[in-house]
Amino acid sequence: MSHGSPWLFHLSMSALACAAAWAARRERRPRAWWLAAAAVGGLAVVLAAGLGDRAFGSLRLLAYGWFGYLAAVLAAAAISLARSQRRSAMVFAVLLVAAEVIAADAFLIEPHWLDVRHVRLTSSKIHQPLTIAILADLQTDEIGPYERSVLERVMAARPDLILLAGDYVQEFDNDRRRQLHRELRAALQEIGFRAPMGVYAVRGNVDSDGWRKSFEETDVTTTNTTRSFELGEVQLTALAVEDSFSRELSIASSDRFHIVLGHCPNFALGQIEADLLVAGHTHGGQVRVPGIGPLVTLSRVPRGWAAGVTDLGRGQTLIVS
Repeated sequence: MSHGSPWLFHLSMSALACAAAWAARRERRPRAWWLAAAAVGGLAVVLAAGLGDRAFGSLRLLAYGWFGYLAAVLAAAAISLARSQRRSAMVFAVLLVAAEVIAADAFLIEPHWLDVRHVRLTSSKIHQPLTIAILADLQTDEIGPYERSVLERVMAARPDLILLAGDYVQEFDNDRRRQLHRELRAALQEIGFRAPMGVYAVRGNVDSDGWRKSFEETDVTTTNTTRSFELGEVQLTALAVEDSFSRELSIASSDRFHIVLGHCPNFALGQIEADLLVAGHTHGGQVRVPGIGPLVTLSRVPRGWAAGVTDLGRGQTLIVS
């Protein structure tokens, strides 16, 4: 995000929100307030698209616009119409509450709600119990108490093998991103992030070219290319990020318990001869509607595959974080 963009966004939104609320209050009719809300919400979209740095930067500005400035206009409308147009005031108040509930969930609850699931699989290829930990999409701009607690929870499970499915830090400022790499590396070293059969990390689509610096001088094995590792009764194939997005990928079978680790689950649509397929990227569909499922999966897999455990048949299981 360019240096002046956030300030330009906030100045523009503040000016329009104040002007729109002032004009609507003078007219004292619900229609004027609906026009004011539409103007503020519409300008937020335009400015976010024009001033945001890439998709995530634009979404951040849009969140400020809708959950901040637009919400302020809704609050002003509810207050202004409370005496003369009580029914309209109630509609604006309900919209305001709904917006703020969504904002509270999105910014205060969900980002720190760690979802830990335990899945039990059986295979004739494995003769000793094996615990595998899967972690995907930390995708953070801060290595704080929550991020450290996530890593500690992984170690508390005493896994034999740890698989990291990409997207570790997300910061567009080069200096700040390098600092995050150092902080994540220090956290991994301090926690003793390791497993008897190893820790393996693949690249995600938001990871920069220097993403492997986060794992230097740690016990994490990283790869930018598609590689296979023989780990006793297990064969692990770690995919390059571009291969994980491919729906035409072909991976041969193995006599060992074969795990294929990729960032995006698209590869599960290819000819993958493996027992366990592991991916992240979808964030569980991010927004899920009861009875419908995830609205956006950021991938080509069926919506039912976008989160959790899917039995693909033929003894194959797909797990998407």
